[in-house]
Amino acid sequence: MPAVSPRIHEAPDDLLAAIDYCYEQGWTDGLPVVPPEVSRVRAMLATESRAADTVIARHPATELELSLHAAAVNAVMAGCLPEHFPVLVAAFEAMDRPDFNFHGSTASTGGSAPLLVVSGPYTDEIAMNADVNLFGPGNRANATIGRAVRLILRNVFQMIPGISDKSTQGNPGKYSFCIAERARGNPWPLLCAAQGYPAGVTSVTVFAGGGFCNVENHGGNTPEQVLGSVADAMANYGCITLGQSVVILAPEHMAIVASAGWTRERAQDFLFTHARRSVEGMKGVGKYRDREYDTQHGDGASSLIEPGFVHRGLLPDDILITMGGGDAGGHSCFIPSWSRGRGSIMQHGPINLGRK
Repeated sequence: MPAVSPRIHEAPDDLLAAIDYCYEQGWTDGLPVVPPEVSRVRAMLATESRAADTVIARHPATELELSLHAAAVNAVMAGCLPEHFPVLVAAFEAMDRPDFNFHGSTASTGGSAPLLVVSGPYTDEIAMNADVNLFGPGNRANATIGRAVRLILRNVFQMIPGISDKSTQGNPGKYSFCIAERARGNPWPLLCAAQGYPAGVTSVTVFAGGGFCNVENHGGNTPEQVLGSVADAMANYGCITLGQSVVILAPEHMAIVASAGWTRERAQDFLFTHARRSVEGMKGVGKYRDREYDTQHGDGASSLIEPGFVHRGLLPDDILITMGGGDAGGHSCFIPSWSRGRGSIMQHGPINLGRK
């Protein structure tokens, strides 16, 4: 199915009436949007050298397509600035890969939202927040890029709550779920470097994430204590699945982990080893299904990597760990995957600024 050709709507000249017009067209997420005036859409597209009708993502179930033009329209409505647009484009190009499971992660009862983790120098150029109130309100780039993702899912791919989006309860990330990785004071290589991108390249990692879980530990002073709290959150009966995970360590917690010489890989190994539940316990709460856990996967990993125990994920690499948040406070977070199995695999891609 080809992308829908751009149409010019004769909206009211009055700004407030134009906002109401957007509501009438069903273009909003429930909050007011910026009317997508033509010159603003053109300014967004000017950051790209490709034609406006270039398709950057397709919905595998409906065959609906996302063009650069449609992405630009929704970016304007979300409140993005033109310099935010390359991040949005990179995110959808990453989500377009089959392993992300674009349809399942947006339509399922699981209630996931695409979490964007932006890593690299471009985050500073567009003033993204990687610091205090990381997941909260107040930063235009974080809020509007994340919101643009949601508007595109609704307006282009027609993932309408209650109709095609069957989320049981949803989560606030469905409004906006976009953060920057904190580079300042980060003792580990940034994600963009760990992902193999050349110096100077910024990456976007996209993860179909469930609800946010705050992990509080103000008293722990060893890596085992801090990460033990995180592992316990990851292994709670309500969350544990074979799916991947994202862990954002607060700087206070990161300092404890890194000052003891722990690398990202060692932290991943620890979390994977300790984020587990016994098969007996899983059966006790009705959560163990043979068809999900007693299988061998294509990557050679078994669901039961340790006899008698279910671990969070299949391998340590299933746990993305980085740093974010303000300097003060023993609050990190764990974000589970949306599905009870391997429904979606996180994807990443570079932000291409060379198209300008």
